[in-house]
Amino acid sequence: MSSRRTSASRIDEWSRRDLLAMGAKALFGVGFLPLLGSVRAFAADPPAPRSLAKNVIYLYMAGGMSHLDTFDTKPGAAVQGPVTSLKSSADGIQVSEYLPKLAKQMHRVAVIRSMNSNQGAHEPGNYFMHTSYTMRGSIRHPAMGSWVSQLSGRRNPTLPANVAIGGGGQHPGAGYLESRHAPLPLGNAAEGLQNSARPDGVTAKRFERRLDLVEHFDQAFRTQYDQKQVRAYKDLYQEAVQLMGSKDLAAFDINQESEEMRDAYGEAPFGQGCLLARRLIEHDVRFVEVTLGGWDTHDDNFDRVQTQATILDQALGALLPDLASRGLLDETLVVVATEFGRSPLINGNTGRDHHPKAFSCLLAGGGIRGGRVLGATDANGLDVASDKVGIPDFNATIGYALGLPLDQVVISPSGRPFTLADKGKPLLGLF
Repeated sequence: MSSRRTSASRIDEWSRRDLLAMGAKALFGVGFLPLLGSVRAFAADPPAPRSLAKNVIYLYMAGGMSHLDTFDTKPGAAVQGPVTSLKSSADGIQVSEYLPKLAKQMHRVAVIRSMNSNQGAHEPGNYFMHTSYTMRGSIRHPAMGSWVSQLSGRRNPTLPANVAIGGGGQHPGAGYLESRHAPLPLGNAAEGLQNSARPDGVTAKRFERRLDLVEHFDQAFRTQYDQKQVRAYKDLYQEAVQLMGSKDLAAFDINQESEEMRDAYGEAPFGQGCLLARRLIEHDVRFVEVTLGGWDTHDDNFDRVQTQATILDQALGALLPDLASRGLLDETLVVVATEFGRSPLINGNTGRDHHPKAFSCLLAGGGIRGGRVLGATDANGLDVASDKVGIPDFNATIGYALGLPLDQVVISPSGRPFTLADKGKPLLGLF
């Protein structure tokens, strides 16, 4: 484990050091480029952040997860369709019949049933959830993992602070921050980090000579054009060489896990991605995002949600007790997020359409009190009935759990000031 440092000292240190250059990774083949009741959810002036969590495993349900068919069921209501509800390990909390393993883990989980967004299309909704800002043509904002890298740096000097598994091209990445803060993308957890060794026939001496030649040829250009995109290439070489020689490279190899453990997470790529996420945070990777797509259920909602929920149930139902048994859950914030919910109205294709007015997200570990629900929707799951939570508030809660400075201003290259979660306030009642 690396020694503990204050957030301020880490910020100063990493502003001087060269880190990950995501944009040019391909050159070395290292990747491809109970209820809360009277507890106050918000605080107008939150106390100074304290680090409750060291790492984040961020599970993103791409496409818009149906809240009515997962974590905000409405037993007996016509909008519920054929889906029944299960009692869970937390008093008073029910979940969908599609989530039997998670039902046994809800004492570890806080459910936010009053999420609200003003973005009802996939790309803007995805962007808003990841960045706390709406899309603009003139600027691209950083995603949460990049903020973590920027504000608190790495815990392991040879591994990236930020990794994304199974995501698509819509991820905002590092936005206006330096490229070294972007996530290292992995397409398939089972394949690990591809092309991370020297090619056959290239000796260490020959490899060093190639690096020296690259440094020689590039020096003048880098001196003349000291720009973000150019600096990314220098970062690339240093990062790639460090990573290729690191003993922690084994963190990316889930084949080192027992067959029993791999089976516990499920054979789906998402389940194996969750297992890889656990291995990475064990090696002090700060932020790991794993994406499960397929939630855009305009057609055949109930069969399709059952399929996706079964994958989520298997993976998250294994991840939470696995983290707890290793003593990692208290220091790891597990997040389940999505861009919006699905409409209570069941359309003519037995589907549910986009519904940003009300949906559900989950938090567990990292100082979160489990077995609790924040907020509620109305009888049909159409509108938020109490304790509305905006996306910036949700992201501020993640930042607060990590002890990040929510009010620290970062100036973009265009000269505009931004903070981690815009004007969001952390949900202190969950801690």
